[in-house]
Amino acid sequence: MAGKVNGVNIRKTIYFLRRNGIKNTCYVIWERLAARRQPLYRFTPPREEELARQRMVCKAVKPEHTISVVVPCYRTSSRHLLEMIDSVRHQTYPRWELILADATEDDSVEQVVRTVTDSRIRYIRLPENKGIAENTNRGIELAAGDYVGLLDHDDLLTQDALFQMAMAVSQREKKGMETLLLYSDEDKCDGDGTVYYEPNFKEDFNLDLLLSNNYICHFLVMERSLIQRLTLRTEYDGAQDYDLVLRAADTLAGREDSIVHVPKVLYHWRCHEASTAENPRSKLYAYEAGRRAVQSFADKSGWQAKAADTVHLGFYRLEYAGDPFASRPDLGALGGPLIRKARICGGRLKEDGSVYYEGLHHRFSGYLNRAALHQDAEALDIRNIRVREEAWELFREVVGVPWKTLPGQEIFDFSSLPEGTDYKAASLALGQALRKAGYRLLYLPEYERVLKV
Repeated sequence: MAGKVNGVNIRKTIYFLRRNGIKNTCYVIWERLAARRQPLYRFTPPREEELARQRMVCKAVKPEHTISVVVPCYRTSSRHLLEMIDSVRHQTYPRWELILADATEDDSVEQVVRTVTDSRIRYIRLPENKGIAENTNRGIELAAGDYVGLLDHDDLLTQDALFQMAMAVSQREKKGMETLLLYSDEDKCDGDGTVYYEPNFKEDFNLDLLLSNNYICHFLVMERSLIQRLTLRTEYDGAQDYDLVLRAADTLAGREDSIVHVPKVLYHWRCHEASTAENPRSKLYAYEAGRRAVQSFADKSGWQAKAADTVHLGFYRLEYAGDPFASRPDLGALGGPLIRKARICGGRLKEDGSVYYEGLHHRFSGYLNRAALHQDAEALDIRNIRVREEAWELFREVVGVPWKTLPGQEIFDFSSLPEGTDYKAASLALGQALRKAGYRLLYLPEYERVLKV
């Protein structure tokens, strides 16, 4: 739906213009129009044969883990409520419980739930509405499963959602690996739940990308003792899940291999006029709460940094007071995009040497705005890199030349490399060495370097 001319997008554009000015708005419109040439997204559900196979697997191999799905309900429409419940009841994975924590003032939700017969559904009538965080906490407290998944009251799970999560846990257990937090890809659907769009195909765990935006979002599943220990904080209502994930990331520092990305669309986020996705002004408090959650993480980590909004609502940037290296001993290198003819030609590298965001106009934000966000990198292009002093000797050992900066600047003078140097190979080797030494590599889009044509 990106790029469509309709009332919703017109309102979004006007609001963006008022916040960010004409220049930024023109680039956004240009990028959105260019996006209309991209192939249309179509969600393809698992084939019936695959769903049958999953059910047979669960019959042949008794599932070991129960997943509690917690849903805070409040004035939910009967149609959306039943569709959400059915999306859980139709799971191919049988070991689940659905906990509905209802804070609605009347019995409208309860009456709908009572029409469904399934012993795995637990309905809880809350005495008062204390907000989404506290309402959800009541359900989390009662969860009896090994893992707890969070589902909004009008959203939908794919039929294989719980199967995929449970299988990921089981497969890792066979390898002796613990799994404490899982998340899947997701997309959005219209109010009728029939049109799917804006898929969010996510990265594996990336701390600095998470500090820029809650890209983890849905479908979130967490080990029960962990989520019951953390719970949701009421002061972050509207961004309570974001705050939860950030605190989980802090808790799991040094154990990040226990955070697992399941690269399948398992969650449909329903969007309608009142939702944040369709009306950005409807929940400005949520974006403010998200910024405070990022600030809380930075403060707890002891970083001298301020969480600031970017031009895109719900996307943030940590602005460091002075040198980022001084605040963050975990950083081994900083780098940014290389620009040629106004297009990105280098910067953050994948493990195979290909370039993230290659060919994107340097004023565009890219897919889900990721090209404009701070993020951890596997490797940074050596032609636009800055390495912390403690790693200069490691740099010399890997690259083969001493650390040397451009006159009056702090980035590496790549002209000091021998003629014919393979820049990508050197960049990948350095990235691997720094990460092996325990450092993060931070990609900063604002650290542009323009190459001569």
